[in-house]
Amino acid sequence: MQERILTGDRVTGKLHLGHYAGSLKNRVELQHQFDTYLILADVQALTTHFEHPELLQGHLRNVALDYLAAGIDPEKATIFVQSLIPEIAELTAYFSMFVTVNSLRHNPTIKSEAKDRGYQEMYYGFLGYPVSQTADITFCKATLVPVGEDQLPVMEQTRKIVRRFNQLYRPVLPEPRALVGDVPRLVGLDGNHKMSKSLGNALPLDSTAGEVKEKMKRAKTDPARIHKNDPGHPEVCPIYSYHQAFRKEGADEIYDSCSKGQIGCAECKQKIAQSINNLLEPMRERRTDYLKHPGRIDEIMIAGTEKARLAAKETMLEVREAMRLNYFKR
Repeated sequence: MQERILTGDRVTGKLHLGHYAGSLKNRVELQHQFDTYLILADVQALTTHFEHPELLQGHLRNVALDYLAAGIDPEKATIFVQSLIPEIAELTAYFSMFVTVNSLRHNPTIKSEAKDRGYQEMYYGFLGYPVSQTADITFCKATLVPVGEDQLPVMEQTRKIVRRFNQLYRPVLPEPRALVGDVPRLVGLDGNHKMSKSLGNALPLDSTAGEVKEKMKRAKTDPARIHKNDPGHPEVCPIYSYHQAFRKEGADEIYDSCSKGQIGCAECKQKIAQSINNLLEPMRERRTDYLKHPGRIDEIMIAGTEKARLAAKETMLEVREAMRLNYFKR
């Protein structure tokens, strides 16, 4: 039997190049090797966007469309909506009964994200993210979870929660493993922070060819390089990180030429803009095809959610039996 992967995104807006380099490219490849479940995490989006739930419907379709445009095949991967699987909420409640608040407060990932968002006090939903994520993973008995290194503390807490459940009741849930790849972390177009839609320094996957060229023209480069013939420092230049991610075959040449002052920033940006457009062009074609039949996107999400719901029901029968909560079993 194929191992099952659980991965996905909070639906807080369109996906960008950072998402593609960090996870989406890998998912497109993994769908051919594993039974892939892709969660559209709308409930978890509310941990930071609870004041504007009306935006979720649009975000949901945008993220699903980004998946399909990037090459996710709905015949191979199950795309489903988190909030439409009530068993996830039920499982979250059961796990929360034996997870301590201190263990959540001291989770490095939670502490780091709370600091980045400037939270003086943490909301219950935000603090309980690792518990909710554990339910996301275990409701379908996923055994593999692709993550970046920054998410490893959350994954370790997930494994602890699963072990605790199996020890308390009965070993019915598989202990998931983190699948950590060599993931490039793209610096945003501002040159200061990682690429993020909330910071306005990202390049969305639905960008036109003209938008890519224009944004790359304005992107920050090596601040110490003033003149075209000045020796550059590609290791600190955001544009070079794009060459590494999307133009590997020419990255070494760019590094050498930049270091020697043999290539200017404008030419360097033109080369990477062309490579990014070459990457996005087949995505644009698939996106256009799906937009001609927008109802198809909803059909894919509905079908995937129905399939995920069947898996959830099977898992919860075992969970309730292990916890002796199947009071009226017939």
